[in-house]
Amino acid sequence: MNLQLDDLRFFVRVAELGTLSAAARERDVPVSQVTRALKRLEALCAVRLVHRSTHGLSLTDEGDTFLTYCRQTLENTEALGVELTGKLNSPSGWVRVGASPSIAQSLIVPSMVALREKYPALHLDIVADDRVSDMAREGIDIAIRTGSVQSDLLVARQIGTASRSLYAAPSYLKQHGTPQHPRDLQDHHLIANSRAASMNRWQRADEKNVLEVKGQARSDNSAVLLSMTVHGVGISRITDIVARPFVQSGALVAVLQNHFAQDAVPIYGVMLQERHRLPKVRACLDFWQTWLAA
Repeated sequence: MNLQLDDLRFFVRVAELGTLSAAARERDVPVSQVTRALKRLEALCAVRLVHRSTHGLSLTDEGDTFLTYCRQTLENTEALGVELTGKLNSPSGWVRVGASPSIAQSLIVPSMVALREKYPALHLDIVADDRVSDMAREGIDIAIRTGSVQSDLLVARQIGTASRSLYAAPSYLKQHGTPQHPRDLQDHHLIANSRAASMNRWQRADEKNVLEVKGQARSDNSAVLLSMTVHGVGISRITDIVARPFVQSGALVAVLQNHFAQDAVPIYGVMLQERHRLPKVRACLDFWQTWLAA
């Protein structure tokens, strides 16, 4: 098939953004240009690739399969361009990064200005979500994850470590008092994670048992959990690098630091096997490793 690379790029962005108009706005072209690209692809493939309705756009089964091959083709083309032009010291292009909302806000966003100054031709597209993304389907170049990564299809590079502690807002502690011992927590409002049960097992430093937290408030979103804590809803367990700027500003206070284990867990940059050698990907990981170390 005489496929045009630019048509493939349009198709990938239409699938990711969900509308023809969004893809057109991103490239600053008429919607008709995106429509023509889609029609050319469907004509060449002799199948319908998308369902269109008044409620939006969705991929057909054939479109879903085609999307995977489109991404592979574009990735291979990009890798070939890097090899042939030798731009190993000048990383450029878009890097799509997947991270939890709290990690995106505390690590990725604060580093963006310095990253741009070092690599002016690099651009980040941040996908902030607590769920584990399907990297191939969603076009994620780098996923920032904590804990272990087990998959033969992925390459994981450790870029730092993170520990977790208990935090509360000064307003909460003023109203409810500051707990002096773990047993005091039974009289406090605790905030739980409704998505990840493991996050609700608060390891005691002085006992083998853990505190199983059900919580008087819950959320499946790390940024919302942080916001609840800052606004005095209760006490929660937060990654220290996320809490640090709020502690510095006086918005959060660490509690029971000597009573709960703070074993550091690794922070990984996770990539598909075919992506981890790309200069733009390596540049981001090198930069964030240095940023975390500082």
